[in-house]
Amino acid sequence: MNGKVVVITGASSGIGAALAETLASRGSAAIAGLGLVARREDALKAVADRCGAHGIVALPIAADVTSREAVRRAAGAAIARFGRVDVWINNAGRGITRMPSELTDDDVDEMMRVNVKSVIYGMQEILPHFKKRGDGHIINISSMLGRVPFATFRSAYCAAKHFMNALTATFRAEIQQTHPNIQISIVSPGVVHTDFGLNAVHGGIDSRQIEGQSAEEVARVIAGVIDSRLPDVYTRPGARNQIVKYYETLGVDA
Repeated sequence: MNGKVVVITGASSGIGAALAETLASRGSAAIAGLGLVARREDALKAVADRCGAHGIVALPIAADVTSREAVRRAAGAAIARFGRVDVWINNAGRGITRMPSELTDDDVDEMMRVNVKSVIYGMQEILPHFKKRGDGHIINISSMLGRVPFATFRSAYCAAKHFMNALTATFRAEIQQTHPNIQISIVSPGVVHTDFGLNAVHGGIDSRQIEGQSAEEVARVIAGVIDSRLPDVYTRPGARNQIVKYYETLGVDA
């Protein structure tokens, strides 16, 4: 990765924290610095300390990424500390446990605010820096539920991730017309053994009780996307076949 500066949102726990430590373990030749963004300052500092044990400078940036101004400040703080940002990873997100027929206005607003607006803010606020440099990489962490909405109880979360995927693809198409060295990637995990289920709006089952991947496994895939700059990656083998099978079952004629 040639000493990249990487900013990770949602870095205080789960996939974000695992990714920070995975990148830090690669050493200073690969990682020039990490910007760790989340609301919980104490948890961020703990992740930063663990990254520091690998000799990596990790800057904790306490910010609520559902605020555009907070995201702008976070980007500015990372650039001021490291002199540049090479990779910006929009990882913050939240699930919901509610059937679609029961969704309220507040449910939909919360899913869009956390899972879509935070991504828009991240992409738009780091873009001027990337355009100035003529290079950069945005990675948006999506979900298999952004491809196949088979978890009805996740309803508005599925919808938000579909929205985010479309937004990412159109953003990429626009920006690469004039700045082909700016890449925007989507990474889609399935179930991950984190607090995601427990932290869902209206509560939920522990994601660790469902067959899935560890946060560390997903982090390794994301780290690989930083290397490869591929535009669209799934974290689980066989994911594409699972998607095709889902639509075949619906009787969709390709």
